[in-house]
Amino acid sequence: MIEPSFSVGVEEEYLLVDKTSRKLASSPPKELFAACESALEGRVSPEFLQCQIEIGTPVCMTLGEVRAELAYFRKTVARVAADHNLAPIAASTHPFAEWTDQPHTDKERYNQIARTMQLVVKRMLICGMHVHVGIEDDELRIDLFNQLSYFLPHLLALSTSSPLWRGRITGLKSYRLSVFSELPRTGLPPRFESYNEYRRIVDILSHAGVLEDATKIWWDLRPSDRFPTLEMRITDVCTRLEDAVAIAALFRCICRMLYRLRRANQSWRPYSRFLLAENRWQAQRHGTSASLIDFGRNETTPFVDLAEELIELVRPDAVHFGCEKEVEHIRTIALHGTSAEKQLELAGDVADDGILPPETLNRIVDHLMQETLSGV
Repeated sequence: MIEPSFSVGVEEEYLLVDKTSRKLASSPPKELFAACESALEGRVSPEFLQCQIEIGTPVCMTLGEVRAELAYFRKTVARVAADHNLAPIAASTHPFAEWTDQPHTDKERYNQIARTMQLVVKRMLICGMHVHVGIEDDELRIDLFNQLSYFLPHLLALSTSSPLWRGRITGLKSYRLSVFSELPRTGLPPRFESYNEYRRIVDILSHAGVLEDATKIWWDLRPSDRFPTLEMRITDVCTRLEDAVAIAALFRCICRMLYRLRRANQSWRPYSRFLLAENRWQAQRHGTSASLIDFGRNETTPFVDLAEELIELVRPDAVHFGCEKEVEHIRTIALHGTSAEKQLELAGDVADDGILPPETLNRIVDHLMQETLSGV
């Protein structure tokens, strides 16, 4: 069996905010996107809402390349945005924005989505991070796809950055997933017996006219329709650059660990979607302070302990890729928390209705602007 390339690429979505008011830039000037496109050579694009901007790294073979690309993108978008008194924040929700105030981008793809999804998609004032890992063989890609669902809650817990919505404490570390789940074809992916079965299911929906192509499937993990990759989509966008790089490294290493099992005629034990969904909820609700279920032992385990187990599980793969430092950073995330924990710390004590005062919300936005550029 020829080993896959396990190439890696990362897409991040940012929100653009006004530095003075801290509000979202509902209609950023077209000159901003033109300048970003010129500076980033086509690696940047508008998102569904005008207040969003998306970047994507080229195909990378090392995590050092990923870090350098993401740092350059964040720094460049911030520099261009500053010319218009704007700044990017890498957070999956804005602390106090109203989705009703945000117009969508006038592109045919987005206009079609708006016509089809109506109010549901207009609420999509959320940002995410997607990680692609190159697995060129179709059947191997589906085999690993089936096994990877077990690890999606762990990756989510490490990334949470959306505890606030419309000025309120939501009670969730990743409120983004609650908003996103209103779209069809989201959540944990199903299992497929083969690549042909997967294509057959996609073709049924396509021929029926309800699905243009597989890019309109928005599961937490999917085979990319554009590249020979597995695309991990469950994670919030990470406010801190090093957290994003660590998650990309971990996902890549988990893919290779499962490949090593297959090479030895083994596989990760499958579990029901019902059980996996419970861990997903615990990660969404509690982030790194969650205790996830160990289905083999039928008991919950604190996430900080699970992080240690993950580090050991993929250590041979981290050594293979030369990314031991990046993978071990998940220990730091587990111990000290994600962006969501920091935002809630800044929120302090709140009233029973969870509404935060304007000065507190502004302070959180200031923190997000600063942290987005930390380490770049």
